[in-house]
Amino acid sequence: MTHHTLPDGFLWGVATAGHQNEGDNTASDTWFLEHTTPSLFREPSGPACRGYERWETDLDLAAGLGLNAFRFSVEWARVEPERGIVSAEALDHYEQMVDGCLARGLAPLITFNHFTAPHWFAAAGSWTAADAAARFADQCDRVMARFGDRIAYAVTLNEPNLEQLLQEGAKLPPEAEALKNEMLAAAARAAGTAGYASANVIPAERQDEFQEAFTRAHRTAREAIKARRGDLPVGVSIAIADEVALPGGEERRDAKRAAVYDHWLREARQDDFIGVQNYERVVHGPEGEVEADGERNGMGTAIAPGSLAGAVRYAHQVAGVPVLVTEHGMQTADDTQRAAFVPAAVHALAAEVDTGTPVLGYCHWTLMDNFEWIFGYGAQLGLHEVDRVTFQRRPKPSATAYADVVRAYRGTLADSRN
Repeated sequence: MTHHTLPDGFLWGVATAGHQNEGDNTASDTWFLEHTTPSLFREPSGPACRGYERWETDLDLAAGLGLNAFRFSVEWARVEPERGIVSAEALDHYEQMVDGCLARGLAPLITFNHFTAPHWFAAAGSWTAADAAARFADQCDRVMARFGDRIAYAVTLNEPNLEQLLQEGAKLPPEAEALKNEMLAAAARAAGTAGYASANVIPAERQDEFQEAFTRAHRTAREAIKARRGDLPVGVSIAIADEVALPGGEERRDAKRAAVYDHWLREARQDDFIGVQNYERVVHGPEGEVEADGERNGMGTAIAPGSLAGAVRYAHQVAGVPVLVTEHGMQTADDTQRAAFVPAAVHALAAEVDTGTPVLGYCHWTLMDNFEWIFGYGAQLGLHEVDRVTFQRRPKPSATAYADVVRAYRGTLADSRN
């Protein structure tokens, strides 16, 4: 039994993304880049987890964990595979998913753009094109027109600050930056266009330009969504580490926050919530980042279950709006680490909520091991493993650990009502 309680209506979910689990997303920019030579992507996504066909199984898995929310993305490249050509089949599919969520007691949390965009969009200037925000607003409008009346939360963009986080934290080696530029140049040649760009492989020198473009797109998307349904909560999700300062490290910590998070946290003051996606803690000393002691995850960083609560606290302090944990998890091949980590992180989050920080829900990333972008299938973050031949999903111990913690908190809520 838990010592802390979480508010009535708290969302317990898993987060997923179209390109990473659906498979055969052939009209997308990421698919094109996976098949470009040279490519920064370790391997092509191919069939991914066959999630486009197996979505009912996956919703059953989420419901079977005792969850009441499911985050997924609507894949723009499927809905509008060619400029101006809208696929009724794709809209039908996502509408079925929304209704499938509702039939299982899962609140549909919809991401309108989870990094991938149509190939035609990427080839025509991507997010920095003059008409990009308007094109994205059109996509948001057609999705809202179809099933916007039945969704619970809308996330416009997924981690528009990811590249800043990777660069400030020096997560990618210099050769990766060079390869990124070579890949994008090769893609432009292959597409026969002046340039090529995609949301999660942005060259260092274009960061500011893309931040401005993403900000325009977010605002335009929010307006389009609200025009269809004014009461639907809309926000953006950002990647945010728990930045901790040792004595003398405060200036470095604050500079990192200013460079990576604060633009979006201030932008979120106009939104209904801020989506927080947290995977690690970063410790700043007077001379720079300090290696924390203790057990490491698959990213090579120290396991810190309290990092989520710290990231949530800071996000709310700056944004001033409620927080929705749109992603949290751990990259590791050792699932015993994840099984211990999830409950510890949730308890720390509940303790943070007890201090008065408003948190709407928690979505674990992710339901199953999937295509992790440039790392391909080499990075595991799922509660289920996926057989790469049969695509069968098998629960890991962490799935049970998460289900147990959800049951404990939801049970406490039920007890308090009796």
